[in-house]
Amino acid sequence: MNTPLPRWIFPDNPPPEARALAEQLDVAPFVAELLWSRGFQSSEEASLFLDPKLKSLRDPFLLPNMGAAIERIAAAIARRERIVLYGDYDVDGVTSITLLTRVLRAYGAEVECFLPSRIEEGYGLSVEGVRRCVSTLQPQLLIAVDCGTSSVAEIAALGADGVEVVVFDHHECKDTLPDCVAVVNPKLGSEFHHLCSVGIVFKAAHALLKSQPLPGLDLRDFLDLVALGTVADLVPIREENRIFVKRGLLQLENSRWAGVRALVDVAGLRLPYSPSHVGFGLGPRLNAAGRLGTAQEALELLLTEDPSRARTLAHSLDLQNRERRMVEDTVLQQAEAQLAAYFDPALHAAIVVGETGWHPGVVGIVASRLMKRHHRPTLVIGFDEQGLGKGSGRSIEGLSLVEALNECGGYLDKFGGHEMAAGVTLQKDRFTEFRDAFAASAAATLSAEQLQPVLRIDALLALREIDLELLRQHEALQPFGMANSQPVFAARGVTLVGEPRVMKEKHLSLSLRQGNREQRAVWFGGAEQPLPRGPWDVAFQIERNEYQGRVSAQIQIKALRSAQ
Repeated sequence: MNTPLPRWIFPDNPPPEARALAEQLDVAPFVAELLWSRGFQSSEEASLFLDPKLKSLRDPFLLPNMGAAIERIAAAIARRERIVLYGDYDVDGVTSITLLTRVLRAYGAEVECFLPSRIEEGYGLSVEGVRRCVSTLQPQLLIAVDCGTSSVAEIAALGADGVEVVVFDHHECKDTLPDCVAVVNPKLGSEFHHLCSVGIVFKAAHALLKSQPLPGLDLRDFLDLVALGTVADLVPIREENRIFVKRGLLQLENSRWAGVRALVDVAGLRLPYSPSHVGFGLGPRLNAAGRLGTAQEALELLLTEDPSRARTLAHSLDLQNRERRMVEDTVLQQAEAQLAAYFDPALHAAIVVGETGWHPGVVGIVASRLMKRHHRPTLVIGFDEQGLGKGSGRSIEGLSLVEALNECGGYLDKFGGHEMAAGVTLQKDRFTEFRDAFAASAAATLSAEQLQPVLRIDALLALREIDLELLRQHEALQPFGMANSQPVFAARGVTLVGEPRVMKEKHLSLSLRQGNREQRAVWFGGAEQPLPRGPWDVAFQIERNEYQGRVSAQIQIKALRSAQ
């Protein structure tokens, strides 16, 4: 089943204001054009974007209900109550619990941590997870991290048992909030909308430090944890998140935490660190334990002070990540086989696949890969032997998964999530009905144009313009990520010099010529498809290449087409 070819969309001619911005900032025209198109249309806004500073972080008490949360936590510290942090098993959840644990223990608090089992207890404050947490740890104050906003019944049951609850969460809010001490969720207010849970917890730590100063506690030490959770949770790298990630990646270079240093080492990362190092190197290893079992090892890794124990745990997570990849590849192959039996891109606006035995810990990754490959909203569901299915979905621009699932809610036991990612639980005997209903909802929502993938070109660039100065200005736009994607350039009328060299049977190394300038380029996956007739239009990104101490700007091809 071939991947659909994208429609190339070129930028409009930049307005005079963008050219003026380039002069005001003393940056290359493509930098100013990119800033302008992404909403930074004054030199002040653009300067803050290019040089994000910690002093620009806003007052943490602006977050909804932060004052009530900090007041209750401070009282628990003073009364030496048993505080239990109940979190999620993904990177955002684990980094959030790590940060809050270290801060509260610095204040002398009695803190325990609880992570639910993905398989037995599921996500968030489930009945089973809460029951085990209360029976084993007997909290007086329970702080729900990266979960809890929609747990009305579960938090009511905790209250009936005499357990008070504070929620730090960023998931969508429903009409009814739980009755508890405080729900600190940026979705309830007008600011900080893009924060994930580790960002909220950092703000809580800042609020606690403002209300009760503690000599020796430096929140900058925790910025690497904030960067890990923020990048891995795929929230927009805008506003305060950009500050957290930019400064957090610098902190990662000299992390105070033995577990973070061991994880960087086992992943084989090299300086300078980027969001892709987190997204593809560190995040999957931290996630691996929680995907296939319990995330306890990931939490222990981030909390340990023992370098030897950290190395042991990091290697264990690395092995689990390799096992996760094998399980993921098997499920992906079976899902593609299932798709081949029914899916027609001309007829179907969505993908829903499911099978008994598919591991619920990898269905989200498989859904993401299928969505990217076929450009369709995708749900992948794994059923157990009793017919209970747990699935995960990923969407494309134009379809809110939560809204579409709400239309199909009658076929589901439960569901929740965001516009672009969601989780579902359903019985196997409702699978076919649900698949048809979800496909109908997607077909009614998405236009033919939205169902064709697009390749958005940020700027036209001649090969002769690619040099170290352009690389330097390009790197000023980092960190790249959600809502600040890495720029895609295009060069027109490019010809091939010599024969491409195949690397590892699926990648290509090519020499390109435009006018009198030649430029080496790599194309990952390029050997898996035929080259179009030349000359070409080449869509590419620019990467830093370091070899034997020499730095150069390297082209990484995204797509080729015959010149138009």
